[in-house]
Amino acid sequence: MTINDYLLAHCTPADDVLADLAAETAAAFPDAAQMQVSHDEGQLLTMLVELTGARTAVEVGVFTGYSAICIARGLPAGGRLLACDVSVEWTDLARTYWQRAGVADRIDLRIAPAAETLRALPADPVIDFAFIDADKTGYPTYYEELLGRMRPGGLLVLDNVLQSGRVLESDPDHPAVAAIQRLNDQVVADPRVESVMLPVRDGVTLIRKR
Repeated sequence: MTINDYLLAHCTPADDVLADLAAETAAAFPDAAQMQVSHDEGQLLTMLVELTGARTAVEVGVFTGYSAICIARGLPAGGRLLACDVSVEWTDLARTYWQRAGVADRIDLRIAPAAETLRALPADPVIDFAFIDADKTGYPTYYEELLGRMRPGGLLVLDNVLQSGRVLESDPDHPAVAAIQRLNDQVVADPRVESVMLPVRDGVTLIRKR
């Protein structure tokens, strides 16, 4: 047994909907399947949404909809998730499983560049929870657009903040790694928030707006 197997064995197991979605994603998009969150990270998202009492959530980067199901399941009746992605192909599969999971009525999918979608939102600070798991060079933009629209006490979650350990490189040659390095440094110095970086999978940062 690997440590990964051990972690998953000690997490509330995935139900048939999530297990089938993971399997179909791997079969349909084998070259991109690694973009899907692991089940333990998905379970963490559900718990964070429930613990914060979030009613209004935003996800940047949907892929085939696994994390959206996890977030939507944590919302109370009447809660809403704005889901941002640019791929119709990926999100068509997501829609199928959102229906099967019984959360489709909670999710508003927008197919457009996420920066455009976020900038078009009202400036009012009403977002309770946000999850960013999309193109890494876009993270700084998504962070700023979301943070100003989050309520005090709202929780913003960043995924892949370790970049497979490459954030330790002194002069990274990959734009995604460099962008994440800069944002990691920005977040920890940002007086508007308090944060903690967790070694969950490829690194997850929890950011609470003051």
